[in-house]
Amino acid sequence: MPKPSSCFVCQSCGSVHSKWAGRCDSCGEWNVLVEEITSQHSNSPRKGGKKGRGIDFIDLGGESADVPRLKTNIAELDRVTGGGLVPGSALLVGGDPGIGKSTLLLQAVGKLAKSGLKTAYISGEESAGQVRRRAKRLGVSDAPVSLASETSLGPILDGLMAERPDVVIIDSIQTLWTDQLGAAPGTVAQVRACAQELTRFAKKRGACVILVGHVTKDGQIAGPRVVEHMVDAVLYFEGDRAHQFRILRAHKNRFGPTDEIGVFEMRDTGLSEVPNPSALFLDGRGEASSGAAVFAGLEGTRPVLTEIQALVAPAAFGTPRRAVVGWDSGRLAMVLAVLEARCGVSFAGKDVYLNVAGGLRINEPAADLAVAAAIASSAFDVPLPKDSVVFGEISLSGDVRPVGRSDARLKEAAKLGFKTAITATPSKKSTKNDNFALPIVAIKALPDLISRVEASSERGLEDDSAWGSSVKAA
Repeated sequence: MPKPSSCFVCQSCGSVHSKWAGRCDSCGEWNVLVEEITSQHSNSPRKGGKKGRGIDFIDLGGESADVPRLKTNIAELDRVTGGGLVPGSALLVGGDPGIGKSTLLLQAVGKLAKSGLKTAYISGEESAGQVRRRAKRLGVSDAPVSLASETSLGPILDGLMAERPDVVIIDSIQTLWTDQLGAAPGTVAQVRACAQELTRFAKKRGACVILVGHVTKDGQIAGPRVVEHMVDAVLYFEGDRAHQFRILRAHKNRFGPTDEIGVFEMRDTGLSEVPNPSALFLDGRGEASSGAAVFAGLEGTRPVLTEIQALVAPAAFGTPRRAVVGWDSGRLAMVLAVLEARCGVSFAGKDVYLNVAGGLRINEPAADLAVAAAIASSAFDVPLPKDSVVFGEISLSGDVRPVGRSDARLKEAAKLGFKTAITATPSKKSTKNDNFALPIVAIKALPDLISRVEASSERGLEDDSAWGSSVKAA
């Protein structure tokens, strides 16, 4: 018999400790170490035992079949997953409570069932009656979906073995438990063990298993990080419940691109697709006003236009505030430092507020120039040129650098009716091609942008002569 042993596992980050302590050394949380009983199995062969057969190796240059796809008939979901679900894969979907995870997956599994695939929806948080009522509201109650409400892993695996579905939804992984462990449901040990068994089932039986995961107060998927390493794709639902739209973002995908997004709008009948998110993010934008700049961004392979709003106001208290929504606060501090050091714009004694309209979160550095333009526009109380988009990366020296896929950004802006683009000086290769979709106001360095804003302020709010185009469209 193997000798039983114990270890202490952090319920916050999943790190393993040899002895109990009040504070986890890895994440710094208090009172999160829980004892787990393990068994030490020897990997060495028994005396007189036969030597096992090794693994088979193949050549790297061999031909392999293309990865098949299961279309969900939800274009935005198929875009994020890289063209559809892959048989034999495991996906992890996370997001805030009430953001729409269960709604979207129930719509997807209903459409998959109507297309002829065998599907199963297993809920550990809601009863079968609650899921049926939601399905009726979403209009998928007539879909032939196998529904069950269970939290024990053993009966779930037995039922899946007998049913043999093509797509399985587990809502959620934190509610499952296995009797092989003595830990409570939702603990690191239970989440890790249940995710491992379900991933093994997906690989062995060729089914696509989608796991729904809770998130912590920091927005990360709860449970050990090893669960994200087990699965083939990790999708996050983003967005504010105060807004009507939701964003599904791929953070990991073994079968497609990462950082791809899908945009949905929450309605009474469920989540509906938004084929043109730029028009949605710019919806309701009024006349040109100071402190607003339209940023031509890129989310995965899709260009997305959104409005960046800035407000520079006198500080009411001794310490100025820097409030950011939808962007990196450290990046804002860098842009403000460059504006002060290279352009002579002082923010001492002034509050700076920055907001990305619509609840979208921007991660790419191409938004530096748009942020600087919005802040300068608010500081000098002058609007930027009408019907213009802004994008470009700012270096610590104050230079403005061109960003990737400028042609796609310009084409999206032209499609939505914008007339000019404020960005970095195009490279010689791009200038020779002369194939710009919009006239470009070339900004070589950040002081050039500030001088144009100052000149526009002196000449009047309606005078845009300081923004003369230096590179014409084709």
